[in-house]
Amino acid sequence: MAATDLLIRNARVVRPGDPSTDSPAAVDIAVAEGVVTAVGPNLAAGGVDRVVDAQGLLAFPGIVDAHQHWGIYQELSADTASESRACAQGGVTTSITYMRTGRYYLNRGGAYRDFVPEVLDRMAGRAFVDHALHLAPMTAEHIAEIPALIEDFGITSFKIFMFYGGHGLHGRATDQADFLMIPPSARYDLAHFEFVMRGIQDARARFGDRISLSLHCETAEIMTAYTEMVERAGTLTGLRAYSASRPAHSEGLAITMAAYLAHETGLANINLLHLSSAKAVEAALTMARAFPHVDFRREVTIGHLLADVDTAHGLGGKVNPPLRDRDDVETLWRHLLDGDIDWVVSDHACCREEQKFGADRGDVFAAKSGFGGAEYLLPGLVGAGRKRGLPLSRIAELTAWNPAQRYGLRTKGAIAAGFDADIALVDPGARWTVRAADSESAQQYTPFEGFEMNARVTDVFLRGQHILNDGKVQGDPQGRYLRRAPV
Repeated sequence: MAATDLLIRNARVVRPGDPSTDSPAAVDIAVAEGVVTAVGPNLAAGGVDRVVDAQGLLAFPGIVDAHQHWGIYQELSADTASESRACAQGGVTTSITYMRTGRYYLNRGGAYRDFVPEVLDRMAGRAFVDHALHLAPMTAEHIAEIPALIEDFGITSFKIFMFYGGHGLHGRATDQADFLMIPPSARYDLAHFEFVMRGIQDARARFGDRISLSLHCETAEIMTAYTEMVERAGTLTGLRAYSASRPAHSEGLAITMAAYLAHETGLANINLLHLSSAKAVEAALTMARAFPHVDFRREVTIGHLLADVDTAHGLGGKVNPPLRDRDDVETLWRHLLDGDIDWVVSDHACCREEQKFGADRGDVFAAKSGFGGAEYLLPGLVGAGRKRGLPLSRIAELTAWNPAQRYGLRTKGAIAAGFDADIALVDPGARWTVRAADSESAQQYTPFEGFEMNARVTDVFLRGQHILNDGKVQGDPQGRYLRRAPV
């Protein structure tokens, strides 16, 4: 066994799924060569290179944020650097970012065999946290590439954006062929989604059952019609108008169609992303009962748990699917407490202020969709969750263990011997006010401006490297690209 090179003393370790750690006693964590070797009281400190006193703070497994968008609005290498620093502030040690061809990201079409190497090259040496990729098969060529993506790049999770074929990213119908940068003869529609599912199912049969498909579930035709109605009526403004233009039943309908296609194609691993409403969760649970042979996983974002159309700070809160009414927020919390949600993510998509807003800063339909929030993921969930009775062990499941298991990150998700020493120390008694100026993100604003937080991430270790010290990012980028195995 390698000699201990880091010893974290007096840490109250939270273990996923272990209710006995909801009131944890202080223990020590021994680390050698980036891996946890022992967790227990009074571990020997002789010959240890570094000793850190956690001073009785909570120690959570480093967050596996399974839904981010590095490089969507900012050049990818720059975005990797700045937004991974924001990740560290929120206790995130692993980011899985969604990528696709088309407008934004690299602003190019073509084969993934050419696209992915450029993505990895731009990220290399710039990330402060470990990272992996989800990819969206946008064309028949991409579907054919799925086996090579698994074998050559260790990419085992894929995505469908269900509304892209008929509705604009930011809320108005646009030329989607130009936006998607697909051949004129190609269609991004339900038939394509079916063929994506069949391609992934073929890959699961060939390579292994850890391969999964994630879906952004909204229905283009419903949203296009309702956007026209909302704009024509002119009675709603701001985030409330945007929510009305993308109604909750649009989510429910898309979930229903996606679930039936999964049943039809025999694809058993389906992840339903960023459920934002009571109707969306109801549809997801109904489909799980209808098709028990499909392993559905359900995701919500910290944004949809903390903010609503009235409390978010301005139009910076525009996102897809939209922030909803307070009743929907409370329903999401109820399902979270009932065990109906599998993980919580940030859906971090940095959009700088000069990019976010249109010429009329009050026109929500002219603003771009998406915002950052990784820096508030763990403190937001710990603070708001504890007030609602969410157990600490459940928070560790929702933010680390469950996404790590689903997405094939076998050395992530727990503070235990043999796991990477990814550790976030949290002060559950801290009280602070969110200010965009305090974030490491390049975004410059936040929809959480002025929100009161009731927990703070003080220190973060990535494979034993101290990347956040007393709330400040330190050192050089240590993040690695994570190749994942399909079994």
